[in-house]
Amino acid sequence: MSNKIDSEKIDKGSERRLQKNTQEKFQKFKYYMKGNYELYLFLVPAVVVLILFSYWPIYGIQIAFRDYKPKLGFTGSPWVGMKHFIRFFESTYFWVVLENTLKISVYQLLAGFPIPIIFALMLNAMPGKRYRKLIQTVTYAPNFISTVVLCGMLILFLSPRVGVFNLIIEMFGGDKVNFMAQPEYFRTIYVVSGIWQSMGWNSIIYFAALSGISPELHEAAIVDGASKFKRILHVDLPGIVPTIVILLILNFGSLMSVGFEKVFLLQNDQNVATAETIATYVYKMGLVNNDTSFSTAIGLFNSVINLILLTSMNYISRKFSDNSLW
Repeated sequence: MSNKIDSEKIDKGSERRLQKNTQEKFQKFKYYMKGNYELYLFLVPAVVVLILFSYWPIYGIQIAFRDYKPKLGFTGSPWVGMKHFIRFFESTYFWVVLENTLKISVYQLLAGFPIPIIFALMLNAMPGKRYRKLIQTVTYAPNFISTVVLCGMLILFLSPRVGVFNLIIEMFGGDKVNFMAQPEYFRTIYVVSGIWQSMGWNSIIYFAALSGISPELHEAAIVDGASKFKRILHVDLPGIVPTIVILLILNFGSLMSVGFEKVFLLQNDQNVATAETIATYVYKMGLVNNDTSFSTAIGLFNSVINLILLTSMNYISRKFSDNSLW
């Protein structure tokens, strides 16, 4: 009997302590919110936009599993399961658009990802601040050119009649080439123009990472007789490795997402064999052919592959290094 009474007292005591801790935590949270509520008010518009344009549309994913009819709505349209996915996998366009998307993405990653890193390292090592700022301004400028204007410039510069590249080829005795009509040139045009446009802007984050490296490391390396190249190799590069890894993971997460606007604007009947990607195919099926369920299924497939790539790359990075997104 006495043991039962003692256990009841212990239980009541633990309950009181739990209630007291809960009250203390609530009071701390209350004081914290009272002192920082302005910061959370600033977050409200961003959270509302995120919910409306990123989370609420997820409700519409179900039409990938239905024969969607606008009159019947989302829930009223008949459920067909994996019909549209199977239809996409069995279509003649599946391997074509998948191959084109992967080739452009991998080409862009291999050629475009290292260039901002190299550019930032080289520019950071320049002694003259005046020339460095001038180069930064010049390389940042193309990022502010709209995609429509950029594509118009490319079509004009590569024109077989008045294009500057063909004029140079003709000057050296070569024959003019209609670059935009040759499927084999499309990927190179897309990737190289993208590198030119985004190289300077993408290097900003690496400049920020380089500015966080302690000058004492460089001073110690100079005392040890290290050349500028060795200091870049053994001080600057290791210092920005965490940033490189995080950006590489993010790039892998969008490996299947080739920009729609630029591909669509550079695409024509002659180069469509290599220019048709998942993004443009979804547009044509969904908006041009009005096959909403089929296009949604393709888009969902694309998003799932990107999610798998992102989580896989993050897992590999976390396993073999200390750098990961989560």
